[in-house]
Amino acid sequence: MEKFIRRFLKDNRGMILFVILMIGFRSAIADWNAVPTGSMNPTIIEGDRILVNKLAYDLKFPLTHRSLHQFSDPKRGDIVVFDSAAADKRLVKRVIGLPGDRIELRNNRLIINDKPAHYSGSRQHKEYLQITESLDGIVHRIQLDVLNPSPLNNLEPITVPEGFYFVLGDNRDHSADSRYYGLIPREEIVGKASQVILSLDYDHYYIPRHDRLLHDLL
Repeated sequence: MEKFIRRFLKDNRGMILFVILMIGFRSAIADWNAVPTGSMNPTIIEGDRILVNKLAYDLKFPLTHRSLHQFSDPKRGDIVVFDSAAADKRLVKRVIGLPGDRIELRNNRLIINDKPAHYSGSRQHKEYLQITESLDGIVHRIQLDVLNPSPLNNLEPITVPEGFYFVLGDNRDHSADSRYYGLIPREEIVGKASQVILSLDYDHYYIPRHDRLLHDLL
């Protein structure tokens, strides 16, 4: 058995080294994530495969959440990927509240540090409304359900403590985020999503969506 193992390692050392390097690269440098739900509509849609920059905030020891070196902190408006202990799965959401911020939500209207967000450019669809949300120079589209608004569209004022972040899905009425799972610890954040590398249309035989190829996330 020992002789077989030694021979196997010798004959396949190139492949083994490649696998080890690939695991290390995907764990600590960059990876891609499939998005199966619409909680980030219209920014990220079902079937998107997003590129995750794992060096955006930290250099982490491979296969762990242990930070070896911190480059920067998440900023308001960043789309982050994090391993949620509360949800027991990996999630993708947008950073809304930074440590020290006071966050409120009134009928899906954000108020941060007593400053209300500005809303414009609404676009009505059959069951939902898409609208541009802007605050502190951060501009992006959100989606609201006009028929079945979420009971979580109101939030009493909450102050984000040090080491935590408040995140929301852009699909405000259909997202389990900080309103549901609570604030996100800094160490749970895996990286920053900035681009769609591939998108498959689940409703049309998984045909790639050409307009989503290398699409930048704002």
